[in-house]
Amino acid sequence: MSSSINEQLLDDRLAQLEKARSWSPRLISKLESHIRSADDEALYRINPFSFAKEKNVAVNEVIDLFLHATALGLFRKDWALFCPQCCCVVESLRSLRGVHNHYHCSFCQVGYETALDEYVAVAFTIEPEVRAIAFHQPGQLTAWDNFIKVGNTRDGVLPDGTLFRDAKAQLGKAIEYVEPGGTTRIEVDVAEGLVMAASTEGKLGMLLTVAGAPAAEPQVKRARYDGQTTDFSTGEVAPGKIVFEIENATSQRGIFVIAVVPPGVDLGSIPLSFVPFLTGKQLLTTQTFRDLFRAEVVNGREGIGVRDITLLFTDLKESTALYDRIGDLNAFALVQQHFDRLQDVTVRNNGAVIKTIGDAVMAAFMTPTDAVTAALAMRAEIADFNRGKKDRELILKIGIHSGAAIAVTLNDRLDYFGQTVNIAARVQGLAEPDEIYLSADVYEAAGVATALEAFKTVSGVHKLKGVQQDLRLFCVPATH
Repeated sequence: MSSSINEQLLDDRLAQLEKARSWSPRLISKLESHIRSADDEALYRINPFSFAKEKNVAVNEVIDLFLHATALGLFRKDWALFCPQCCCVVESLRSLRGVHNHYHCSFCQVGYETALDEYVAVAFTIEPEVRAIAFHQPGQLTAWDNFIKVGNTRDGVLPDGTLFRDAKAQLGKAIEYVEPGGTTRIEVDVAEGLVMAASTEGKLGMLLTVAGAPAAEPQVKRARYDGQTTDFSTGEVAPGKIVFEIENATSQRGIFVIAVVPPGVDLGSIPLSFVPFLTGKQLLTTQTFRDLFRAEVVNGREGIGVRDITLLFTDLKESTALYDRIGDLNAFALVQQHFDRLQDVTVRNNGAVIKTIGDAVMAAFMTPTDAVTAALAMRAEIADFNRGKKDRELILKIGIHSGAAIAVTLNDRLDYFGQTVNIAARVQGLAEPDEIYLSADVYEAAGVATALEAFKTVSGVHKLKGVQQDLRLFCVPATH
């Protein structure tokens, strides 16, 4: 296996990775051992959560590890869209730019609205110039391996822990390539159940109920692999031999899958769940990603939805007066130092700075509790920063709101757009110096009450500009 490794390149890039930041003891050696000794599949679409569990390392550090390793050319990112009904990898993309706001599982014939915090998964595959693996060229795999191992994720599981892709493989009767410009003949024997015969590319699909007396002769089912279909054709076959004759009228090779679903199994209610994986939302809320991959952009015409994101805005009290009082250079230096401190607090609390606007910060967090904990820490951090700085004090005003948003690219930066953003900014605008304002969506979220138990909060109903309904907001008053 070591013969496929570019030793010089691996050594050079691992050395650079080691210098990228301070890592936990032996983490780089664990990664090197994995690159050298793992089988091909274990180096394909690595789930950082699963890797962290296997190697007994904090998951946030593992995410950072793979992001730095990707920036240095050891790995490549894989943006995958999962089908929640069958765990198919509907699309596999190298860049966020290719992710659209809707996708369609050709195998299930079900469409979905894309949401970065649901079934958009980010995994990591070894770069071929570092170590070549079979999955770099899926077209050279058998049709079976191509569909089962490339076309499905390992992250989907049944209640007993069985990989759902393995359960699908057990139902498979035949998985074959259909070559362009020809007819492929596939024979299967079926006793009972529902025959699901479909191309993974969505060119054709059949659902055939097995019923009646056994057939005396082979039953021939002819189909044309051609234009895109959005639904299954239905029919009935008798128990016995079925011969599928698939005419591929295109110039592309396809994959045709024949599976038999046992009687009594409802395809729409299979208890499929997913092990934790790195969602698009979490990646966009990771400061390392935003720092290292500034070129990653969302398709400008669409934007991609996020079901639930927590946004925090800060501003400084009377910053204009500060510039007048101590001069532009001194004030600018103080403001930059305050940005650095706020970013450090944000990162420690599972968030990322989205942008700075003048003297203000917009940050995104995975949960309301993360954001509230960060806000309290920001206030304490700036209070510590101010000690001994007479006439140079920086006083924060903070607001937090959570809800749905659209991830977009604005001014060459990954950003968020929508009413949740507008409300978060308006909530911050109500805060007086040293105050933290929270919307009810934040205040009532799990864990927030515990984070605030040492503070007295005051609530009131407020009218916000651009928001039709009055909102109940909660204020964590100034501490002095």
